[in-house]
Amino acid sequence: MVRMGLMVVTAVAAIAFHARAAELKLEEKGWINLWEGKAPGALGETPEDIPAVQVFLPEAGTGTGSSFVVCPGGGYGGRAAHEGPVVGEWLAKNGVTAFVLRYRVGTKGYHHPIEMGDASRAVRLVRSHAAQWKLDPQRIGIMGFSAGGHLASTIATHFDEGDAASADPIEKVSNRPNAQILIYPVITMGPTGHAGSRVNLLGKEKAKDEELIELLSNEKHVTGRTPPAFVCHAVEDKAVPISNSDEYVAALKKAGVEVEFVRPEKGPHGFGLRDFWTEGCVEWLRKVKF
Repeated sequence: MVRMGLMVVTAVAAIAFHARAAELKLEEKGWINLWEGKAPGALGETPEDIPAVQVFLPEAGTGTGSSFVVCPGGGYGGRAAHEGPVVGEWLAKNGVTAFVLRYRVGTKGYHHPIEMGDASRAVRLVRSHAAQWKLDPQRIGIMGFSAGGHLASTIATHFDEGDAASADPIEKVSNRPNAQILIYPVITMGPTGHAGSRVNLLGKEKAKDEELIELLSNEKHVTGRTPPAFVCHAVEDKAVPISNSDEYVAALKKAGVEVEFVRPEKGPHGFGLRDFWTEGCVEWLRKVKF
């Protein structure tokens, strides 16, 4: 009886998924909620409680079939506007379909693993609908700025192949990104990271939890399966020390992962889109066939 009940639940979930999938069309600057109905762990019903992605499409005939989930920065306390839609537009201009992520943040009462769950779900959502949206399921990247870079690197180093037993078809697929772009990223939760991001992500009660700090210090979790990376971080960054990127890049190289590192002397934290890295990043995207 239990097995029959599970089969019925799975069948109902599959029907609901396909019904929703038929409705999920990509519209320029349109929003897609990551979950139908209330998201796991939601504390309310405002936009800040509803994780979603905003879509930015290449002009007709210019799309490469690749896509990126974009995680704006903001210290896990907000999401910086200059690292969101404008970045989606830049990617779309270069033929890449962009999904700018509205993930939940610590100042609204959300702490780990909620943020990681939102970013994971975004990658799974894109991959599960890739055929419908005419995207390549093996060319889905993740991009992040500052604390959004920590979120992106968390998915790049803590991915899984999906839950085959899940009744939710989206959860069955992998959340592994095929590439990562990190701009002045927070990488470590240790003392050389960013204290504000740590407190917002973990919450005040767990901000000194050594196991969580170890788990979410992403330079310590790089493997040969970590996706190729483009990283940019200025030497003079006083908000997030460049050692974050230095140590991550060193770990990538040690694991044999392809990485390109732009390390300008000048450039305060939070500089956003700038020619000194965007032009090279476009070339790198071509190099990795995105």
